[in-house]
Amino acid sequence: MAKLQQTPSQTVGPYFAYGLLPQQYNYGDGLLKEIASGQVAGADVPGNRIRIEGQVFDGAGKVITDAMIEIWQADHLGRYAHPRDPRGSNANFKGFGRFGTGTEADNKFVFDTIKPGVVEPGAAPHINVILLMRGMLLHTFTRIYFADETEANAKDTILAQVPAERRDTLIATRTDTASGMVYRFDIHMQGPRETVFFDV
Repeated sequence: MAKLQQTPSQTVGPYFAYGLLPQQYNYGDGLLKEIASGQVAGADVPGNRIRIEGQVFDGAGKVITDAMIEIWQADHLGRYAHPRDPRGSNANFKGFGRFGTGTEADNKFVFDTIKPGVVEPGAAPHINVILLMRGMLLHTFTRIYFADETEANAKDTILAQVPAERRDTLIATRTDTASGMVYRFDIHMQGPRETVFFDV
């Protein structure tokens, strides 16, 4: 009797982006709808409008064309749309967004949202980030902090645990444009500029 061999393992492919972002990728002939997109805050959500954009780079510095970024954030008052937040959420703002890097000309991700408020004492305004991409069996977690929140960043208890020379990998830089505030946040998977990732 022949001995059965283990099924070969495979890397995670880019299929999840099509299934989770069918409208962005024009997949499913319009029948499939997205539960989240890069448009995080509608016009009825109060707060300072911001755009977050960036690219994902591999260890060789090449842009990754099939990553998927998810964000979750508090509203402008620091409240999460979650039952465990006792302050009561903003019903018009879920704070969740999702964007694949495979459809933009320069393979970037773009989120139009509002700047989050302070969630609790000892925390600077930030946005939680999850990244998925081909070849990764488990997603990674990181955060976006803001370069114009210097005082709050200096007091943030999570940032304080990151080595000082690596904290800038978590800081989005601000540019004021004719259409509003744009924060640039690039994610480096490996190499000298490797983004700090967190164990959750």
